[in-house]
Amino acid sequence: MNRLFISAAHKSSGKTTVCIGLCAALAARGESVQPFKKGPDYIDPLWLGLAAGRPCYSLDAYLMDADEIRAQVVQAMRGASIGIIEGNKGLYDGLDLEGANSNAAMAALLETPVVLVIDARGMTRGIAPLILGYQAFDPNIRIAGVILNQLGGSRHEAKLRAVIQHYTGVPVLGAVQHDERLAIAERHLGLVPSNEAEGARRRIDEIAAHIAAQVDLDQVRAIARQATPLHSGERAPAAAGGAPVRIGVARDAAFGFYYPGDFDALRSAGAELVVFSALHDSHLPPVDGVFIGGGFPETHMEPLAANASLRRELHDAIEAGLPAYAECGGLMYLARGIEWNGRAAPMVGVIPADIVMHRRPVGRGYVHLRETGRGPWPGPQAPLIHAHEFHYSSVENLAPDVEFAYAVERGHGIDGRHDGIVHKNLLASYAHLRDVAGNPWARRFVDFVRSCRRAA
Repeated sequence: MNRLFISAAHKSSGKTTVCIGLCAALAARGESVQPFKKGPDYIDPLWLGLAAGRPCYSLDAYLMDADEIRAQVVQAMRGASIGIIEGNKGLYDGLDLEGANSNAAMAALLETPVVLVIDARGMTRGIAPLILGYQAFDPNIRIAGVILNQLGGSRHEAKLRAVIQHYTGVPVLGAVQHDERLAIAERHLGLVPSNEAEGARRRIDEIAAHIAAQVDLDQVRAIARQATPLHSGERAPAAAGGAPVRIGVARDAAFGFYYPGDFDALRSAGAELVVFSALHDSHLPPVDGVFIGGGFPETHMEPLAANASLRRELHDAIEAGLPAYAECGGLMYLARGIEWNGRAAPMVGVIPADIVMHRRPVGRGYVHLRETGRGPWPGPQAPLIHAHEFHYSSVENLAPDVEFAYAVERGHGIDGRHDGIVHKNLLASYAHLRDVAGNPWARRFVDFVRSCRRAA
């Protein structure tokens, strides 16, 4: 199980671009690359998955326990020849003083050698104490190599290589020169997702060519082979408890925020996933339920509004009792309309509220939810659901008689106190759930869809 952990000295060091390039360059050389991303993230995994040709799995120590994380890596690595784990932020950054949620803690948990990406702009001799400090800070972490990034030319590279060799002995695996062509466009939630970035495949190939030319891929492979065997009792998927059901999944440039692990859990519970486009499909496919994940409906609100036939079919189906689950962008799409930058567009209209976009985040980070008992899904309720949210929109003019599935104990949700709008057989929330041992939401949803079909 060859693997390595790509981290950085600090945020915005270029590690995502380097990881994208490594995944694509190694895949082009015949490796079967399995990407992972630490933390709650949808956008970077979309790029990494497209670059590698395999779904990118998220590893989140706040939502998953240690055994689940190890099991996820072992399971996803089946059939892969190398695993690339991208960290978030800096190697030692984390939520608490002890660094329990840090990249370093994740690398130690997975017994994986670390490659440090260093933004070396303006640095010469000062790079040595930086590397030495990162080496010495935690003896459980093995920094197996560094990739220098954003270099100012061949003279700059030569100086840095000499300093690192003289003072640290850490191998320099590559030196990537500053190049504006490697940049990926960003907006309010980070990188523009690959599912809507024009020419995403071409951009990935360009990045891969630069990385292959400036990083020693053979050394990268050699470091990955040094990872110790990872043993884990895999989380066995529960057997489907009834007849299969068809669940429509809105997936296109407007809606792309889904976790591959959740799709796996939905299928294990007995769901056939039927992908449809809210932008381009004029009719809802024959399905027993609908799942609309997060995304950027605000940047696509005019074409979403123009697809009036699908909006009407979704509205009528949900009003007639079709089971549906919507997260964040999906909630926005099911509301009456979206207002953003002085423009407004009608949406599905099944949620009796309006959506207003803001310039700053309204809800951001991990959330704690307690079920109110008013949610539609059967099954044992979790004592406390850990999830995450990241939205710049707010729900306005919500009907006063709306019921909520969750009481918010940490986070913002709909209004700082509630989340999970319940309407007929719809549950719509700002919170993004993960199907984990403490919250097996996928099976609960599939069971609910199945029960509704039997009752029809």
